[in-house]
Amino acid sequence: MAHIGFKSRERRLGNGATHLLAAMLVLSTSYGAIAQTNEPTEEKPPAVSTSFEELQLFADTFDAIRRGYVEDVTDAELFEMAVKGMLTSLDPHSAYLTDDDYENLQESTEGQFTGLGIEIGYRGGFIAIVTPIDGSPAIDAGLKAGDVILKIDGTSTQGMSTSESSTYMRGPEGSTVTLEIGRAGESQPFDVFVTRGVIDVPSVRSRELDDGYWLIRVSRFQRDSGREVTSAIESALEKGDVRGVVLDVRNNPGGVMNASVEMASNFLDGGLVVYTKGRHPDSMNTYNAEPGELLSGVPVVVLVNGGSASASEIIAGALQDRGRAVIMGTQSFGKGSVQTVLPVSDTKALKLTTSLYYTPNGRSIQAEGIVPDVVVERAQLTSLEQGNRLREADLNRSIENTGSNVETETEAIATLREDDNQVYEAFTLLKGINVYQSLGETPLSDVSADSDESSSDEE
Repeated sequence: MAHIGFKSRERRLGNGATHLLAAMLVLSTSYGAIAQTNEPTEEKPPAVSTSFEELQLFADTFDAIRRGYVEDVTDAELFEMAVKGMLTSLDPHSAYLTDDDYENLQESTEGQFTGLGIEIGYRGGFIAIVTPIDGSPAIDAGLKAGDVILKIDGTSTQGMSTSESSTYMRGPEGSTVTLEIGRAGESQPFDVFVTRGVIDVPSVRSRELDDGYWLIRVSRFQRDSGREVTSAIESALEKGDVRGVVLDVRNNPGGVMNASVEMASNFLDGGLVVYTKGRHPDSMNTYNAEPGELLSGVPVVVLVNGGSASASEIIAGALQDRGRAVIMGTQSFGKGSVQTVLPVSDTKALKLTTSLYYTPNGRSIQAEGIVPDVVVERAQLTSLEQGNRLREADLNRSIENTGSNVETETEAIATLREDDNQVYEAFTLLKGINVYQSLGETPLSDVSADSDESSSDEE
């Protein structure tokens, strides 16, 4: 191994490192003074105790790299690497956000970006359109699910990553991108010109599973996700009585914490949703639901799995602790920490873990997760019923029942049982809750009397 010789400590620091050391000493002294004078005395953070030796070690390392590393590294690059190293060494969620990272974070929380409006994947080594987003420039340009994007502005997409292709397709609003498209049924590729626009990515989708039973799917927690759930519930109520709701937050990585609190207000009549605790006084916060829930008395099932994290676990934990919903599925991810984004410039920011959140009953789910009340794993169900088994109605000359009002399973529910057994089980539980509650309206003595009469008739 080759060794690079350095002279004594007094001479080995160049002007850049000397200035760095002086600046760090001034910064540490200034921060210590600020910390000691501006914070409340009862919650005063510890004074900065960085010694000259520790600063000297940093400056020595900085100077050794800039002088001896095999490739030239600028001072600016080294500073950025040092900041990244400090943050990534803390925990998995603290990070230094550079231009693209910061922009992507803002887009994910706002639910908006400027582009074409397509979800993409791979096909045959090229980028393919999984689905165009409703109302997007892609729809206006006639792009379809299954189209293969061969080139973007003349650049082949073969071997290109999805993130790289996204960079090519995004751009200023109103600008145009040319896509060379391969489409099934077309003998030759053709060009499509798409004008970029602002894309709104919905985080909430809803549909009616059966009469009065609704599935509300939340894929992420954006700033407007709480209001989107409110709109979905109001639309359901306009169509008729709501008999049950499945709130699906499976594989939801979280996002804006306030959105989960706002979402919980649809199911809770005020009261505590979550609280946070950290070292800094500003990290101590309590979040309550707004009074006046929309679905008073309506049974709710929340679906979670190992991909449900952060804000997903906040709402699941709150509804579980408050006895408002049955939690079903598998144990959640267990991300119980809160990150604060601290912008340091127009394009860069620090994402720093500043506190942990706790459910209303004081549970921290950090590294533990939410344990479902009813464990149901995702599985492919196979019916053991014999399709050709004879029933009374199949027998020759059987008496027809002309007064039957038996509710049979719809084709949509039968399909749901095969496609998504967890949603099916949640739907079945909601129906069971309603059946149980309806039995409470019928006196047991009446039921017994009916049973007795039936027995005497048979005798």
